Amino acid sequence: MSIQTKIYLVGAGPGDPDLLTVKAQRLIQTADTVVYDRLVSREILDLIPDSASRVYVGKATSRHTLSQKEINALLVDLGRKRQRVVRLKGGDPFIFGRGGEEALALARNDIPFEVVPGITAAQACAAYAGIPLTHRGLARGVQFVTGHCKDNEALVLDPAALSDPEQTLVIYMGLANLPQIVRDLVQAGRPGDTPAAIVERGTTSRQRTIITTIDELQHAVEQHTIASPAMLIIGSVVSLAEELEWFMPWAQEMELKYA
Repeated sequence: MSIQTKIYLVGAGPGDPDLLTVKAQRLIQTADTVVYDRLVSREILDLIPDSASRVYVGKATSRHTLSQKEINALLVDLGRKRQRVVRLKGGDPFIFGRGGEEALALARNDIPFEVVPGITAAQACAAYAGIPLTHRGLARGVQFVTGHCKDNEALVLDPAALSDPEQTLVIYMGLANLPQIVRDLVQAGRPGDTPAAIVERGTTSRQRTIITTIDELQHAVEQHTIASPAMLIIGSVVSLAEELEWFMPWAQEMELKYA
């Protein structure tokens, strides 16, 4: 199949290369240039051909290689020069990945583009932690919430989005504002003993899953020295994690070592 001249906004998934879509893998392996984020795993970067140019544009809290405006301009410039450009983003480009902003920049500059969805971290981290995001009798819906705003703006969470006990909450990028998130959850009416999970480096051999409660969330993060990337999952479904635990990172590491 031939590759058209366009920018491909590709979801790299949560880290495990086996969770890449077939299309994402094909595009990565045939790219001329790959522009990639901080959360794209080393195993996925290893799929990039040696002939391709690599451009790192990763972001961490208060540490940006390029601003989003500069990334948009870079993609527009590359779109005018290259045939096969893959913009590789952790998770899914359109779920807290700023893919919409980049797609708008391309569309407004008449640069052809295509969006290739990826497995978002919310789905993957929950599944690998043994937590169904919806479950009859426990959760009739799920909400994805960001715990961090652009340009360090103040975080404002909707109380209605936090209060429903039959909604599972999955909070992206929540560590920096965790004290406020806990406070807002309690003020919105969530009981302090509501089950909560922290999934650090989900789907990778370094995954850690900590099961706790809203009241003990901050203490758990400090006690276990949790670092980004980490996903917060709030709701009754977290109570199923002990029974449904299936992913053993240490076993995966042994399999890789002796394969």
